[in-house]
Amino acid sequence: MSVATSEVTPPSFGELVRVAARIGCLSFGGPVGQIALMHRELVEDRRWITEAQYLHALNFCHLLPGPEAQQLAIWIGWRLHGLKGGLAAGLLFVLPGALVILALSILYGYAAHLAWFAALFLGIKAAVLAIVVQALLRVAGRALDTPVMRAIALAAFLALFVFDWPFPLVVLGAGLIGTGLAARRPALLNLKPLGAPPPRAPRPWGTTLRAALVGGLLWAAPLVVVVALLGPDHVLARIGLFFAKLAVVTFGGAYAVLAYMAQQAVEGFGWLTPGEMADGLGLAETTPGPLIMVTQYVGYLAAFRSPAPFTPLTAGILGAVLTTWVTFAPCFLWIFALAPWIERLEHAQRLKGGLAAVTAAVVGVIASLSLWFALHLLFARTVPAGLPGLALTLPDPRSLDWRAALLAGLAAWLIFRVRWSLLRVLAASAVGGLVVGQLA
Repeated sequence: MSVATSEVTPPSFGELVRVAARIGCLSFGGPVGQIALMHRELVEDRRWITEAQYLHALNFCHLLPGPEAQQLAIWIGWRLHGLKGGLAAGLLFVLPGALVILALSILYGYAAHLAWFAALFLGIKAAVLAIVVQALLRVAGRALDTPVMRAIALAAFLALFVFDWPFPLVVLGAGLIGTGLAARRPALLNLKPLGAPPPRAPRPWGTTLRAALVGGLLWAAPLVVVVALLGPDHVLARIGLFFAKLAVVTFGGAYAVLAYMAQQAVEGFGWLTPGEMADGLGLAETTPGPLIMVTQYVGYLAAFRSPAPFTPLTAGILGAVLTTWVTFAPCFLWIFALAPWIERLEHAQRLKGGLAAVTAAVVGVIASLSLWFALHLLFARTVPAGLPGLALTLPDPRSLDWRAALLAGLAAWLIFRVRWSLLRVLAASAVGGLVVGQLA
């Protein structure tokens, strides 16, 4: 259905709240599904936003760190009803999924040791592996359209998986390469020529500075309180600091940052095992809201297992709430501070080049994540490759888990050949996990 760009019917604030709540409860399927849902509800069916405005805002949100679907929801609310509209649309987009993930995290914390629960999640983890591979192929098909982009993706994969370079360094390096190429050889990144410059207008420095100051203070306030009361070495302080840092380097979507988060949560802090990290991604895939909501699950378990001076349940809830705050509060900050600049940023060629290179690097990051998940799901043991200067690990073939391999093959067949929806694949894999658990 095509929509004329001039046919716009602004809603009342009450209408915006009702539709935003509906979108928040139905936003399954990751960013692609969420962006499509908002387009259907707000552009096609209700005509609150024009097609041109929607695409313009979506391109703008791709330039920002954090979940682009969440930021698009905030921008739409801001565009329709200013600050209160942005707050309402953004909060309602994330709250349903946050509440569901919190409930599932509490259940997981108490029931993960049960045999039937472990069998159930073996199936979910197998489905997650196939889903991540599907995401890798989709992103690669869109992003790697020049030899330089493919080279950046390969370099990012090798840097992370083989040499164990820090994720922020890989992202920063790719961005700098893209910025330089955009200034000199934009065709290497397949950048389109810039259109007409935006109309001259006063630059909104005052609005941006006020939003950045207030938003930054609100973002940091809970973390400052935790550090002041419990000290910088308490698990809640470590959780807050880690996920606050993660929030500003999450370019390219949730899958891009999951490899770095998994590496730090599992190997750096020891909060989770590799299998539990995959379980969390499975939970996030089955609930509404941004996939990066998996951070709440990690924050809950980390605090749940080191609760002093609180009870495990209280500590876990505090960890989940703090993680959610420092992860998603920056989304509001970016939109309220930078939305007035949207037309100017569309003409920033170097910024677009940096983003294009980061997107290419994200393919390598997701490939690293896919292989990391596969090794820890399919094999009980991995061993260092033993090559000097390399962080490469190899699987022990004798530790192959036939149940996981069978379930991963089933999930891949359902996704790539039968083309089932994500939720149907997860449900079928969970049932398959229970069945093979009984056989084992």
